[in-house]
Amino acid sequence: MLSASWRPAPGACLSGSSFPVIHAKGWCAQRSANMAASVSPLCSSFKLSSGVLQPSCHAKFRIFRKSSGLQRCFHQSAFSHTAMVISGKELARQIHKEVQCEMEEWVSLGNKRPHLSVIVVGDDPASHTYVRNKTRAAAALGISSETLLRPSSVSQEELLEMIYRLNRDWRVSGLLVQLPLPGNYLAGTLTVSVLLLPSSSRTEHINERAVCNAIAPEKDVDGFHIVNIGKLCLDQKSMVPATPAAVWEIIKRTEIQTIGRNVVVAGRSKNVGMPIAMLLHTDGRHERPGGDATVTIAHRCTPREKLKELTRLADIVIAAAGIPRLITADMVKEGAAVIDVGVNRIQDSETGKIRLVGDVDFEEVKKRAGFITPVPGGVGPITVAMLMKNTVTAARNTITD
Repeated sequence: MLSASWRPAPGACLSGSSFPVIHAKGWCAQRSANMAASVSPLCSSFKLSSGVLQPSCHAKFRIFRKSSGLQRCFHQSAFSHTAMVISGKELARQIHKEVQCEMEEWVSLGNKRPHLSVIVVGDDPASHTYVRNKTRAAAALGISSETLLRPSSVSQEELLEMIYRLNRDWRVSGLLVQLPLPGNYLAGTLTVSVLLLPSSSRTEHINERAVCNAIAPEKDVDGFHIVNIGKLCLDQKSMVPATPAAVWEIIKRTEIQTIGRNVVVAGRSKNVGMPIAMLLHTDGRHERPGGDATVTIAHRCTPREKLKELTRLADIVIAAAGIPRLITADMVKEGAAVIDVGVNRIQDSETGKIRLVGDVDFEEVKKRAGFITPVPGGVGPITVAMLMKNTVTAARNTITD
């Protein structure tokens, strides 16, 4: 990250050759001396753009590093401070290019093209939308895929038998069952909401954990198998769940500092909140390097006033609770990085239409934060990109099968 003592001249551009342009507006007013080392001097909104330059196959994406040769253009702005808005779509494009390079190199060596199989149970519109996004991304990258549909009435035995068959199929590189399964929508949320689902759409007879553990660990592109979760907790290389991997990727690629910093993760789900906390607090010197941060996890039993007390001290706030606008401006320290994992469908009071919002009050929080991700267009696109990366990794894992 740029140090507080180094700033380019207004309007200056530093040329480079293999990295995208970062457009930024404005500089923050000088904050207190004790924050100078931790808060970027850049403020106002920015967008990562891949429209001019792209990373080569072997290039690592880095930003804000003085010595990287990154082309940067800074523009003076008279506007008041707003956070740097991190464009997940642009970061996802960068990851897609890297994955495509890796995959084409893999195929050029005579290996089969990666194949992703997705099992969808029931007719939940959100699940089908997520799966379409995944299969479209796969097709764009040259990864073959298939979607296998099963009704909500499917038995656990039938579902497990399908998984075992795909485990044995040498043509299948990666396998996932779209979660949550019908009847499991309440798992892992910060607060319990009542879902008015017809009895025919509930499948309490299916044990979600048993389904996740049935997938072969080497094909488990969601990273939910107990072996992969165990390796993650032990700082070993494993298939990291796509959403936590996306959060970690955002932090690394924007070089948000984590060592010794305070982090609050709002949400303790085993598929999102817990893995994010593990990635951020573990030792950076281990086989699977972590963030060396001091991490606090909040959940449904955390009183709101206590949550506010914790987030006001946090350098990084990660909202993964599934509660619309849980994090408000008065809960965020000036200059903090705020990453919004929440995807909530609410009815617009003016238009009456359904729209997506995150767990963060975006418009107000961005006036105080240093970095912020939007919803939609933030963590979501990078999650899909990381799933594609896991699929290519799975293809490498199954080479001897």
